[in-house]
Amino acid sequence: MSAQNSAGIQTLLDAEREAQKIVQQDRTKRIRDAKSEAQKEIEEYRSQKEDEFKKFEAEHSSGFKTAEADADKETEAKLKEIEAAGKKQGDKVVQDLIKATTDVKPDVPEKIVKA
Repeated sequence: MSAQNSAGIQTLLDAEREAQKIVQQDRTKRIRDAKSEAQKEIEEYRSQKEDEFKKFEAEHSSGFKTAEADADKETEAKLKEIEAAGKKQGDKVVQDLIKATTDVKPDVPEKIVKA
């Protein structure tokens, strides 16, 4: 009878090990499935937020484009003013520079202070 009990116990232990193996495989599968599902949810959320950001950016960036165009127009107008002034008075400025560099009149100080 002892041999039968021992064989029965061994059979139960083998069955328990097999059950533990099946449970562990099932847990592993559920963990993988949960991880995969979580990754899908993360990607969907990221995609949703990127779409919202693009929409927000499109709505608010049009004002920047308008301001940039206005600034470009002002810059062009100022450049034209500067170019016109340069053409109008450029010759006189060059004449004054040449005169200032060629007509040197040294001025000798009356008293040199020695320290």
